[in-house]
Amino acid sequence: MTTLTSAIYQGDVVHQRKRPRVHRLRYTVASMLLDLDELPGLAERSRLFGYNRFAPLAFYDRDHGPTDGTPLRPWVESRLRQAGIEPDGGAIRLLCYPRIFGYAFNPLSVFFCYRRSGDLSAILYEVCNTYKERHTYVIPVDDAARPVIRQSCDKELYVSPFIAMDTTYHFRIVPPSEDVRIAIRQEDAEGLLLAASFAGSRRPFSEAGLRHILMRFPLLTLKVIAGIHWEALKLWLKGLPVFRHSPTANPVQFSIQTTDKTGP
Repeated sequence: MTTLTSAIYQGDVVHQRKRPRVHRLRYTVASMLLDLDELPGLAERSRLFGYNRFAPLAFYDRDHGPTDGTPLRPWVESRLRQAGIEPDGGAIRLLCYPRIFGYAFNPLSVFFCYRRSGDLSAILYEVCNTYKERHTYVIPVDDAARPVIRQSCDKELYVSPFIAMDTTYHFRIVPPSEDVRIAIRQEDAEGLLLAASFAGSRRPFSEAGLRHILMRFPLLTLKVIAGIHWEALKLWLKGLPVFRHSPTANPVQFSIQTTDKTGP
């Protein structure tokens, strides 16, 4: 049987707000790392997983990228070309939450784009808010040999009602292997405002692994959405100022960072 690069990562999401009130949350979640080229075969291996069809656990192309249901590889490769990277057919792997019993919400999905040599060429950060808007930040990887990839970009999408738009994201990424680490420092003119992270350990993409997700996280989507609103209520009760949402002209947007903009 062919060895899969797709996998399951279970770990903790941690957010810590620094100002103007301290606020911290921690949730245990399970994400999938899905090699886009393996998706049809993954659906054939297990009745628990579906690709563009209903199953207890499923992945739909229309939940990501242009959201029109077309295959994701051409869309990702087009973004890479716009960033000055010519794709050579290397793997594209997406770290995201699956649909569970038909439902999913991904505040952040991460595309890891590789060259045929195995070197990481770019990372795409797809951020979604609760207003059905999304923005994908496309950032080349200038030095794939670094054990920790350091990247930065300016915030372009309204996400939290308690954080202004004029902020910068600083990403610290340990690409998926036996573990995966995604850390985000969000800073404004006064310094660190919010620190967020996901640290997960790898499990094989297998029948046992899929059953584990269903047994351990049957309400993962509800947990994510309810958690967002519950934490927002607590922040509101703490008296944090609210920044109102202005709808974007296009609910699906992206921006290109032509080179690593590394921060502190």
